[in-house]
Amino acid sequence: MADTRDLAQVFGEPVAGNGLLHRRFFLQGAALAGAAATATAARAETISAISPPTMLKPGAAFNAYGMPSHWRENIKRVLITNAPPGREVTGSSRTPLQMLEGMITPAGLHYVRNHNGTPDIDPDKHELTIFGMVKQPLVFSVDSLMRYPMTSAIHFMECAGNSGAGNAPQPPQATAADIHGLLSCSEWTGVKLSTLLDEAGLDPKATWILAEGADAAGMSRSCPVWKVMDDAMIALYQNGEPIRPEQGFPMRLLLPGFEGNTNVKWVRKIKVTDTPTFTRDETSRYTELMPDGKARQFMLQMEPKSVILKPSFGMNMQGPGYYEISGLAWSGLGRVRRVDVSADGGKTWAEAALSGPVLPKATTRFRLPWMWNGQPVTLMSRTTDEKGVTQKTHAEWAAQYAPRQNFHFSAIQSWAIDASGKVSNVYV
Repeated sequence: MADTRDLAQVFGEPVAGNGLLHRRFFLQGAALAGAAATATAARAETISAISPPTMLKPGAAFNAYGMPSHWRENIKRVLITNAPPGREVTGSSRTPLQMLEGMITPAGLHYVRNHNGTPDIDPDKHELTIFGMVKQPLVFSVDSLMRYPMTSAIHFMECAGNSGAGNAPQPPQATAADIHGLLSCSEWTGVKLSTLLDEAGLDPKATWILAEGADAAGMSRSCPVWKVMDDAMIALYQNGEPIRPEQGFPMRLLLPGFEGNTNVKWVRKIKVTDTPTFTRDETSRYTELMPDGKARQFMLQMEPKSVILKPSFGMNMQGPGYYEISGLAWSGLGRVRRVDVSADGGKTWAEAALSGPVLPKATTRFRLPWMWNGQPVTLMSRTTDEKGVTQKTHAEWAAQYAPRQNFHFSAIQSWAIDASGKVSNVYV
């Protein structure tokens, strides 16, 4: 590890408490990284004089579908089933956020929330019907949708219950995946729903739609017409390949920035109406319980949010010195404008560098250089989006709702690091 005095010359003096350094290090590129890295002196040797075993025999043959390295088999989703015994098909699997980089989630690691299992749907028999307050009801097969103009966009998807454990009486001592892993980000490709509704002839008096899925739960959700005519999509592809069964194959509704449950998978029907339908999943759940005992409905947009992933729970620090603080920020209201990081429990803040592209309703990777002096610290991050909305503290967020209201939790996440380097979840 480079000498602390050398690093001060490279990074300059800290810009916030407990060793947070200026984001210019990342904005200038990686040319200075050697000053902070641990390296082993290279030995001068003749080419091929000392060859690794992999150079001494042919490697594996080609395969029809590439798979991750077996050396990284530990990178997998966190499986959580929360239904009564015998209902293993109901629950979720969460993205291992702290083990990934960049902004895109591999399709095989995208979180899954199912209410009654994943159906096996023959795409040649599946149809999407649009009816209700339209001039001409229409039926679309998968093949017919493939003939329409396609559009692609990168958007996050987040379950309304993501991070809900953060409103428990005591902070859960669990990984970022366990707490925040009902969040993923993909490139989605499909047909704009507005194109299909225009063809059907949308009634000017229509204000809502009801989308229904072909799963055993009969999942159905209401969505305002302004949203579906804005950026909604019937998604057929995810990250360049057909959507996987657990993500809604052969097609799903995509509502960028809206809570995950509204993005109905295996979508088969869209009914155009002049009122919300008040289905089971938007009355008995996916509502917000208020202090007066009433439940607020149809708060569909996800608020600005962020989480530090490195370091986070389960990643013990390896002694004082230079580290990179990094994580993800997102907002269902638009682009992330800035992310600030604190290492002293919110007393002082430093602006983090944002890794491009910074897209609307997509996760954004943020980074900040940090010189840890080995003393106890509390790391926090807060997002401000392009609408000027900033993440609330834990106390501010909790004060809005009844105790144990777990939906739409978007408060600032705080990680405490003790002198031994152990990371724990705390409320600040």
